[in-house]
Amino acid sequence: MNLIRKLLFPFAILYGLITSIRNFLFDKGILKFYSFDLPVIAVGNLSVGGTGKTPQIEYLIRLLSDTYKIATLSRGYKRQSKGFILAQAGTNAKNLGDEPFQFFQKFPSIHVAVDADRKNGIEQLLYLPEKPEVILLDDAFQHRKVKAGFYILLTSYGDLYSDDFMLPTGNLRESRDGAKRANIIIVTKCPFNLSLDEQNKIKKSLKVGVNQELYFTFIAYDDYIYGENRTINVNEIQSATKVLVAGIAKPEPFFSYLQNSNDVCLSFPDHHNFTDKDLLEIKNVAQNNIIITTEKDYVRLKGSVPSEQLFYLPIQSSFLSGSENFDKTIINYVGTSTRNS
Repeated sequence: MNLIRKLLFPFAILYGLITSIRNFLFDKGILKFYSFDLPVIAVGNLSVGGTGKTPQIEYLIRLLSDTYKIATLSRGYKRQSKGFILAQAGTNAKNLGDEPFQFFQKFPSIHVAVDADRKNGIEQLLYLPEKPEVILLDDAFQHRKVKAGFYILLTSYGDLYSDDFMLPTGNLRESRDGAKRANIIIVTKCPFNLSLDEQNKIKKSLKVGVNQELYFTFIAYDDYIYGENRTINVNEIQSATKVLVAGIAKPEPFFSYLQNSNDVCLSFPDHHNFTDKDLLEIKNVAQNNIIITTEKDYVRLKGSVPSEQLFYLPIQSSFLSGSENFDKTIINYVGTSTRNS
């Protein structure tokens, strides 16, 4: 695979040129973009693959939802529907997408919508009788047709965009220069004991601008796994024989957190739609043992795997330091934008 990617280097140069021209045309106003008179926060990345957007969106929801009416807008990756969909009673993961459906289940007080056309999605949300006061755009850093008021760029520790290259040779969707659009850059999935020296080295590598803020976060796992009818302390199941199932981009930390030598780990592609064959494999491997999966996989497996066996492990994004400053920056942006709208 590495050899093939290297052979595709000329296409990476061409792709980088195309995306750079596109960004230039948006920056100069030659290509039309739209902005809206309410706070719009875009969370995204420069690369393909999991950088932890979902826990970061959830962090923002928890931060803002007690004060403001919040809406999330995603494209609904791999959903079996088209156009604008607003989550409501009867909505499921198939027509909404796994991550938006996770938002819908966890935060019933907010609007959750999907639309590949973010401009249309925002307009539809603003037509609602109870229109949102803040919109969180999920995975929308490259969606230049809508100009958000605030941009949060995520990059994974150990897979920094500064060390990457354009598709298809690397995993970048656009040039590293795209990072200049970010108000805040967050290095996600860090070791929780990351030293200040290494943080400073990363800051230098990322070439963080003087007007940008940089933060480091790690994945905090819940103390419990959750099923339909019961919860179990993680300490109680750590040594038990179990099956771990993940359909996420980088499942290794999830596996290593729970796994013991007797466990079986089943890995599937990111946002995987589990087939009957997949479900049969999971059941045959598990037999009577418990099955633990990620939160977003749980919404797709629920109802297809015996409920008494199926559990999920929630995660949250936690800051190594500076969470108060991050919160203050976001709250100040939202407050100022709300007063001006």
